[in-house]
Amino acid sequence: MNSGILHALLEFAFYYPLVMSLIWMSGGIIYFLRWERREPARVQPHMLPEYPMVTLVVPCHNEGEQVRETIAHLASQQYPNFEIIAINDGSTDDTGAQLDQLMEQYPALRVIHMSSNQGKAMGLRAAALASRSDFLVCVDGDALLDDYATHWMMMHMLESPRVAAVTGNPRIRNRSTLLGKLQVGEFSSIIGLIKRAQRVYGRIFTVSGVIACFRKSALHDVGYWNTDMVTEDIDVSWRLQMRHWEIRYEPNALCWILMPETLRGLWKQRLRWAQGGSEVLLRYTGRLFKWRQRRMWPVAFEYVMSLLWSYTMAVIIVLWVLGCFIELPPSLYIDTLLPQWHGVVLGAICLLQFLISLLVDRRYETRIGRNYYWMIWYPLVYWLLNTATSIVAMPKALLKRKGTRAVWVSPDRGLR
Repeated sequence: MNSGILHALLEFAFYYPLVMSLIWMSGGIIYFLRWERREPARVQPHMLPEYPMVTLVVPCHNEGEQVRETIAHLASQQYPNFEIIAINDGSTDDTGAQLDQLMEQYPALRVIHMSSNQGKAMGLRAAALASRSDFLVCVDGDALLDDYATHWMMMHMLESPRVAAVTGNPRIRNRSTLLGKLQVGEFSSIIGLIKRAQRVYGRIFTVSGVIACFRKSALHDVGYWNTDMVTEDIDVSWRLQMRHWEIRYEPNALCWILMPETLRGLWKQRLRWAQGGSEVLLRYTGRLFKWRQRRMWPVAFEYVMSLLWSYTMAVIIVLWVLGCFIELPPSLYIDTLLPQWHGVVLGAICLLQFLISLLVDRRYETRIGRNYYWMIWYPLVYWLLNTATSIVAMPKALLKRKGTRAVWVSPDRGLR
């Protein structure tokens, strides 16, 4: 490795997050000006031309502590025509018993009991086949769906028959720790802006696994959810869009979720997300070289670049550590990782990104500005975590046997 190559790596390490931040910000602003600013208040959506039946689907595995609250929020939807299907996927706690009791309280609720842990994708498949409607709103067993979320997502479904899915707007419930507060910044300033930008520029990388509305006929077209993928939401998003179905983002479809508040829990969650993205990239890259898949190229290219950036950062960090203990040639020596003028520029861009996200998101959370102080620390956590999980996830994806069923593993849901 000569000095020219090292210089190129350092330049790439700096410019990649800078360029991506600019793309996210510009896309978020365009989305806001084109769609969001003209929308009515979240609790006063436009009337729909019709109200077809919607099936609210909630797959559950050991959700005894949250399932009652989740079902109560589903039952309070401000939408006149819906049913609820809960899947008890081999729970070992009292989830099944609680769901049976809830059927007496909520006539719209049906429960499917599975004798063993079959995985979320299999649970979703079972609910889709048992549903009486062509529209499925899928939420996690610990999620609290906003009363108007179904209405907002159905607006897109009725607007065009080519819309296969609408992804909602997850919001963090637990904010008692630093990690919880940091993730508030992530979901508004990074994930929210990314979804808006992807909606503007072409294809969406993935629907949110915790809140999404699907057209059942589109799911049938692609064979429903694959049971051997770690992240079934990324997989089904790619397959739908590769079949030229459209996926949209609806920020008014709020859903309040629990997130990990320990480093171990956060690591396991993000490693699973990174492995899922790598699995999808490995499985479908060959199909993307066709001209008719050109609208998927930017999404795939951005993900490949993020992987290259992660490995670039790993090389830079390894060279810096080695230089602290042994004498390296001048062409390989990195004197410091501390921010210099590059860091100042990136920091300023991140603060601008946070400010834009706050201005856009304030219609969904009135007091989100209280977390602004904590958001400024998130870039360090986000990029380091992204680097580590991407490096570990790719080998895991390469070594995983195709056809191995992905089953439930109860996640960290914050401190109680």
